[in-house]
Amino acid sequence: MADRFLRRAHASEIVRKLCTKAIFEQGLITNGDRILIAASGGKDSSVMAWALSSLKNSLKTGYKLAALHISTDFCACCKKSVLSEKLESWGISFTDLFVPVTGRLKPGKKMNCYWCSTQRRTELIKYAVENGFNKIALGHHLDDIIETFFMNLCAKGELSAMPIKLVYRKFPVTLIRPLAYLEETQIIACAEEQDILKAACTCSYGAHSKRLDIRKKIAELTNSSGAVKRRILRAALMQSDTKGLEKE
Repeated sequence: MADRFLRRAHASEIVRKLCTKAIFEQGLITNGDRILIAASGGKDSSVMAWALSSLKNSLKTGYKLAALHISTDFCACCKKSVLSEKLESWGISFTDLFVPVTGRLKPGKKMNCYWCSTQRRTELIKYAVENGFNKIALGHHLDDIIETFFMNLCAKGELSAMPIKLVYRKFPVTLIRPLAYLEETQIIACAEEQDILKAACTCSYGAHSKRLDIRKKIAELTNSSGAVKRRILRAALMQSDTKGLEKE
């Protein structure tokens, strides 16, 4: 019944409903939060920013939003000005920070997604702490979380997944993932509906990621069923050794 309703609803309303569900069920946002959005320039973080902005009144929870975009020495966002305009039209201030990701590589090491993500995460946390933010919002969705679970299982032999809420012990910030209940197809549909998709920028490294192989296998396993994916998410979070404390 719920799935049939979601199929009939407008894409934007689906995103709003499932974000609200994640926020309340997982305790992602509380009154007085200062939330820093990790704005990569891609569709996921852009839709998340739109959703968090549009939900401020209906959630009846006082929180403030700002966005940080990290430019690098290997991938300059060609649509950064469009991203800035979109965010500011939603009442979200925009800051761009340059980080020499490849310049920090040790001799003999090659650029990869893991290295980039750790460098970006480090700078996000540093910026959040220095500027008084207590939450960092990341644009990972349902498919990202499930893919990471299977990648950890197959490559590391670990039952661990991205937590929807991650409380750092070393820093006074918490990571939240408001899109955790949303499939990528639902985010794409919302991005098209809100005229976000054409403003989104993608990274060339992602096109060759091992994640794509896992994605294909999961599609075969689940037959691309949202209901099956959500059951896997529930099982992954229950069995994961990531308990919402610092573990990533």
